[in-house]
Amino acid sequence: MKKLIFIAMFMALVLPSMAQRKTEIVEAPTAVQDDGMVLKRKVAIGRFSNETQYAKGIFYDKENDPMGKQALDILSAKLAASGKFLLLERSDLSTLLEESQKNENAAASIGADYMIIGSITEFGRKNTGKNGVFTSQKTQTVEAAVAIRLVDVSTGLIIYSDEAKGAAEITTKTTMGIGGQASFDATLSDKAISEAIGQLVENIINKCTNKPWKTFFLSYDKDGVLIAGGESQGVKEGMTFAIMTKGKKVKNPQTGIMITLPGKNVGHAKVLMTGGDTPETEYSFVEVATQENIDASNMSNYIIEQIK
Repeated sequence: MKKLIFIAMFMALVLPSMAQRKTEIVEAPTAVQDDGMVLKRKVAIGRFSNETQYAKGIFYDKENDPMGKQALDILSAKLAASGKFLLLERSDLSTLLEESQKNENAAASIGADYMIIGSITEFGRKNTGKNGVFTSQKTQTVEAAVAIRLVDVSTGLIIYSDEAKGAAEITTKTTMGIGGQASFDATLSDKAISEAIGQLVENIINKCTNKPWKTFFLSYDKDGVLIAGGESQGVKEGMTFAIMTKGKKVKNPQTGIMITLPGKNVGHAKVLMTGGDTPETEYSFVEVATQENIDASNMSNYIIEQIK
């Protein structure tokens, strides 16, 4: 009897509260669709020099330094693997950069948004080991330091500069004369330089992509409006870009450096079709809608910019 009374009291107290309980359905936030659009920046890799004394004999040729070319190839491969760049090589980039700093229009002759200049600042190798009664051990070590400068071609300013170090080693061991033996392993140089460059690549990518992708008018007349850039840079039919005027330049009295102020948004350009055979010659036909008339006689005053 007591058990029946307890059950009745339980049902009287608990069931009403259970009946009044509300179940809320929380909808997950709608995910933002990512269309995978990547607008690739044009990056020119200038020189990559060997500033150490390693492997510099009587017949050393600075223009064909094997370590410099090795480092350039490693950097190119790592940047290309990111899928965010079109890599250009220019043998006369240093001269062109000097001209661009003096003449704003000369920057167009480089044909890139950014330029990278690098150097191997330290390089060394050493052998260490220890011998026991029955065993011996030998360790080969290579250490390298690489310095990088990233230059904004449009301004000639260095926007990123850093140095990193890398090391690689291999150990062989013998017991009672039995075991692995090896002369110097040349691949250690690759690994040490690659490790140093790898520490800098992420910062290079971030510095190059933290600004909107941009390009310029090629032609603006009754036959059509063309902008530079096409399929290899990720430009596709239907994309829309902002048309900006170039901002006024003012001089910082403290540093003496010219600063470009933000420009004005005067309209947008919608891509109709792309063309061209190479990254250097690609173009896109666009349809323009503006709040004010475009001065076709002064196309260099406008920038076509990615909308973020």
